[in-house]
Amino acid sequence: MKYPITVYGDAILRKRAEDINKDTHELSEIIENMWETMYYADGVGLAAPQAGLPIRLFVVDGNGGSDEEPELSELKKVFINPEIIELSGDYWVMNEGCLSLPEIREDVSRPDTVRIKYFDENFTEHEEVFSGFMGRVIQHEYDHLEGKLFIDYLSPLKKRLLKGKLTDITRGNIQPHYRIKIPGK
Repeated sequence: MKYPITVYGDAILRKRAEDINKDTHELSEIIENMWETMYYADGVGLAAPQAGLPIRLFVVDGNGGSDEEPELSELKKVFINPEIIELSGDYWVMNEGCLSLPEIREDVSRPDTVRIKYFDENFTEHEEVFSGFMGRVIQHEYDHLEGKLFIDYLSPLKKRLLKGKLTDITRGNIQPHYRIKIPGK
C-alpha cells in the first residue's frame, strides 16, 4: 500500500518521532509500505513521519546515486531507532529536495560523514559510517525523525523567498506525481 506523503505544514513533520520495538504492530507491513511509497514517489529515502507515522524509522536505497558512486547500488537499508554518534569531515553543498516539500530544491551544506547506530528490520543492532551522497541522505532522513526539514538549514533571506511556495504546499496548491496529505484535511 502506498502512503500519501505528508507535506509541509503538518505538525507531525515538526515533532521528534518515538522509538519503537520489535513488537510494534505490523512493523514488517509498515516497512514494506514505506518501500512501495518511496519508490512510487521516486525518492532515495523516506522517513516514517513523511508517511504520517510518528515513529523512528526510515528507509534508504542508494541505487539513485549509483551513477556517481557505483558502490551505492547495493545499499538498501532500514534504519530503526537510529542515533547519530558523530558527524565529521568537510562540509559540502548539494542541492537537496524532499518529498514533503514538493517543487522546492535548495543548496544545503552538511558534513561529509556520519557515524550512526541503528537497528535493522530484524532488530539487529549496527553501527556504521556513511560518507558522500549516502551520508547526506541518511542525515536528511534522520532530521525528519528529529522534526527538522532541510529548509531549516537555509538563511533567513532564503526562507523568506520561499514563503509563497511553502504557503502553496500547506494549502495543497501543488500537483506532485504522488499522493499527498494536505495539512488539516
